[in-house]
Amino acid sequence: MATDTNITIEETIDARDAHITAGDYALAILKDKVTLLAVMFLAALVVFTIGAEFLAPHKPTGLNLGDRLLAPLSTGRRGDFYLLGTDELGRDLFSRLIYGARVSVSVGLLGAALSCIVGVFAGLTAGYRGGLYEDIIMRLVDGMLSLPSLLVALFVLFMLGGGYVNLILVFSVLHWMVFARMSRGLALDARSATYVQAARALGASDLRIIFRHILPNIMAPIMVLFTLEIAFLILSEASLSFLGFGVQPPDPSWGLMIADGREHIRSAWWLVTFPGLAIFLTALSLNLVANWARAVTDPLQRWRWFARE
Repeated sequence: MATDTNITIEETIDARDAHITAGDYALAILKDKVTLLAVMFLAALVVFTIGAEFLAPHKPTGLNLGDRLLAPLSTGRRGDFYLLGTDELGRDLFSRLIYGARVSVSVGLLGAALSCIVGVFAGLTAGYRGGLYEDIIMRLVDGMLSLPSLLVALFVLFMLGGGYVNLILVFSVLHWMVFARMSRGLALDARSATYVQAARALGASDLRIIFRHILPNIMAPIMVLFTLEIAFLILSEASLSFLGFGVQPPDPSWGLMIADGREHIRSAWWLVTFPGLAIFLTALSLNLVANWARAVTDPLQRWRWFARE
């Protein structure tokens, strides 16, 4: 009787899932005003990041010492308007903030993407194949997780030098383990599922079972973790750039902008306030979206979002 009840519940959930459309997810976002604000902020950030060349009023590296340290909403000697003011070299802070978003967000996105690809492949292989594969991969994961990632990143970047590419590579090497551990646990649960046993009985290869059957069914929690990792890596990039081991001048990044402005924090508060606020709002928005995605993909919670009124 218990088995029949479980099957009935699973079939009911699957039947309901089949009727959820993209429009239902859009309506679910509209129901949560906080998540809606977060999505709107991230959408605006994407627009500014992609269209930086068209939206930035000035060159991010253009020097104008005659207009140095102008306050927000100021007009320069040549009539140039500075929405967020200028820095110690007369560079437009708003333009640098837009171009800094392109650097900081792309480092977080690419670093998380590479970590996700490597970690998910390793975790699915370990969870599904088991045996020696699992022992080797999980012992490597345990060893890597025991290391302080920020200190290791500082040491590696000190040896290799800072920069955009090196940051992405270091983040990829130091953060794939979290994806591997999660995907391995999900693969262990899916390995005994009915659809996996059916595919195995039909003679499907291990790679086909992993990527065609298991991976699509565990994408929801992986995407939630992926979103959280983007926020974490943006914060990590800002920390490393602030310490001088990340993005190098004259390229702008939010962490580097805070590092440049800390010497003028008393006389020019806007130099650290606006990039710091950008980092805070981006990380907060990503965490809010990830929390919403976790809720709407949880079978025990999701129907409060998709209930018909």
